[in-house]
Amino acid sequence: MQAFWDFIGAGRLPPASRRKLGVVALLYFVEGSPGSLLWEVLPVYLRVHGASLRMIGGLRLLEMPFSLKVLWSPLVQRFGDRRSWVAGCMAVAAAVSIALPWLDAAHPGARLFVLLLLLTTASATQDIAIDSYSVALVDPPEQGAANGLRASAYRVALVLLGSGMVTLAAWVPWATLFTAVGLVFLGLGLAVLQTPRRDIAPEVRERWLSPFFGWIGTWRAVPLAAFVLLYRIGEFAIGPMVKPFWVDRGRSLVEIGLVPTALGIVLTISGALAGGAFVGRHGVVRSLLVLGIPQAASNLGYAAVAAWDLPWPALYASSVIESFSGGLGTAAFLAFFMAVCDREGATVQYAFLTSLFSLTGRLAAAVSGLGAERWGYGPYFALTFLVSLPALALLPWVAPWVPLTANPEPRRPETAAP
Repeated sequence: MQAFWDFIGAGRLPPASRRKLGVVALLYFVEGSPGSLLWEVLPVYLRVHGASLRMIGGLRLLEMPFSLKVLWSPLVQRFGDRRSWVAGCMAVAAAVSIALPWLDAAHPGARLFVLLLLLTTASATQDIAIDSYSVALVDPPEQGAANGLRASAYRVALVLLGSGMVTLAAWVPWATLFTAVGLVFLGLGLAVLQTPRRDIAPEVRERWLSPFFGWIGTWRAVPLAAFVLLYRIGEFAIGPMVKPFWVDRGRSLVEIGLVPTALGIVLTISGALAGGAFVGRHGVVRSLLVLGIPQAASNLGYAAVAAWDLPWPALYASSVIESFSGGLGTAAFLAFFMAVCDREGATVQYAFLTSLFSLTGRLAAAVSGLGAERWGYGPYFALTFLVSLPALALLPWVAPWVPLTANPEPRRPETAAP
């Protein structure tokens, strides 16, 4: 166990800090659970039932609540216990999961759209509560390890639920699998209610606007917003088309469940843990560049496989590289979010940042099917690499947002975020 703590950069943390890291791992496993349906299961489920690429990509527009959640984040800040918000959202996700297989997957209609909109709204709302709780829970010395664990626990949920469903679908009816996952969602909601309560001070609940506008209300917010919008756009753009690409390459459900899903997520977890340790040693700003480059370049592997019709070993290798590199970049990005938010205004601040980064991501995902159909997989996958590059060029302008405590590199005091 000590070797694990050393690997994620928590070897010197006291037992109390490690207990907090355990709570973080649980919360982000819960946060990733609805995503296992949205991003791992539904693309495969819809494709094998005959849904078009255009329809699969277009359904990502129903994920717009992730980009709009800042609008109702003050409700989470103002009312109730954040743990209760999470439990209620998981109950909604459970109901949607149980109802989904009873609708026509080949010809998605209004009822399916409504269910998916409920699922994405519940998932986005629990994200607000979990992110706010975590920023308040974790102290600066714990942030490197916490961010690696956050990304990893999120992906573990995708492995156990997403990969498990896709793999077992070769033998078990879809309706049974969706019902079982719904029951798991209910259990996870109850588990969150057992975590330590962390109340928001009454005065903070009442004056949530002033910390937010004092934080974002200067010209310095322009490069911050642009960076957040663009850093993961390539990952969002390629994501919805990866599983359909495997289907169209003739790979079996078992392969899809085991390689890009299960093995891929295990590698993403490894990348996230390694990335979190890297952030702890080298700081947030350097990590955004060093870990962001392989995150962007990894999309070229899939582009090469599609363009030159490379055999299955190349497809497998592309999946391995893309998954591990994605974990590296995710750890750096999460560390950046935690570093630039303050504890008092974290509920709205963090919701604002995650709404921004998901906005261009959801739009890119929504048109991904159109791009793949019009240009073909190869050119489209290459394009997803190119759109990832502008964010890296913005790093000199966003570096001043990162406090000195999150960035060990020598920096002038006046460049630190207020």
